[in-house]
Amino acid sequence: MSSVLIVGAGPVGAVCALALQQQGIAVQVIEAQPEDARADSRTLALSHGARLILERLGVWDRLDPVTPITRIHVSQRGALGVARLSADEVKVPALGYVLPYATLTTALKQVLADAAIAIDYGVAVERIESAADAATLHRADGRSDSAPLVVVADGGRGEAVPTPKFERDYDQMGVVCDVQTELPHANQAYERFTPEGPAALLPKGEHYALVWTASREDAERIVQLTDAEFLAALYRHFGGRQGLFLQASPRKAFPLKLVYVGSEAADRVVRIGNAAQTLHPVAGQGFNIGLRDAWELAALCGESPTGEIGSAAMLAAYARGRRVDVLGGVGFTDFLVRVFSNDIGPLRHARGLGLLALEVLPPLKSFVARRMMFGARG
Repeated sequence: MSSVLIVGAGPVGAVCALALQQQGIAVQVIEAQPEDARADSRTLALSHGARLILERLGVWDRLDPVTPITRIHVSQRGALGVARLSADEVKVPALGYVLPYATLTTALKQVLADAAIAIDYGVAVERIESAADAATLHRADGRSDSAPLVVVADGGRGEAVPTPKFERDYDQMGVVCDVQTELPHANQAYERFTPEGPAALLPKGEHYALVWTASREDAERIVQLTDAEFLAALYRHFGGRQGLFLQASPRKAFPLKLVYVGSEAADRVVRIGNAAQTLHPVAGQGFNIGLRDAWELAALCGESPTGEIGSAAMLAAYARGRRVDVLGGVGFTDFLVRVFSNDIGPLRHARGLGLLALEVLPPLKSFVARRMMFGARG
């Protein structure tokens, strides 16, 4: 019997498996998707803190291509207030890194294989039953596996997802694609707040990855625009800081919401990553919080006596340890979306003053930058 069973071989589950093995803990991974499943086309923004985790696991040097973000430009459309964050100011090589999701998953697969960690692909989990000393995972094919601890890292897509402790539908969608601009990006990212929602440009190779937040109705319309219509609409929406928008890849849209299930767990089961919390993509917090979930859970398992792994006391300690970071990220992203996604006059002026304060007060700038890189505990 493995000490830990992980449901989900995506990045969060894979990082958890590698970190547990580093702690000398036996681990087995169960993944619903087949091994040759089509690679996800998403773009990821990793924080500097995520890089440190991946370096410690021997994954970072296998990632190529990766584009560093050395500066971030934050503004609001139609109002005063601009803030600029710089990696040099906080003495790190980059504030974050942009890469294709498939680049990370390919590297993680290679490291998992090198580490001889067992992964069962194409295995659907029907339910998980708990007992005092172990949790039993029941597969769709009738077989079962037991372990003192089951970690659910399936992105919240599996069966029997608990009722969320908190949920908010933003009535928004994120339109994503890659775009080429007239001016080179010079490793600068943009977060542009508009009454309809934030628009982010992330340097990715020679282009930008775009996340354009819009209402459901507008997003569906935007996706259907011709390339020329889309590029013109994006210029009107974002402005000309990067010159004209010259090219765009095919657009996709996905709904944006906040779902907080929580990591509080009993009976030998714990949820991490998107299985525990799904955040709005503004400020790029959700995925990085998930990697910290995986890293800190593995570290706590390593510190616990073998007989305590998966116990109620250990899982309660894990939940306490993660609460500040997770709820800090939930609150930060929810605050940004709700306070900036409107055109209310007093709020518009208050936002401008907040951005001005961030620009001119180095301690505040360092405070915000460190929390974006390392989470609410900085």
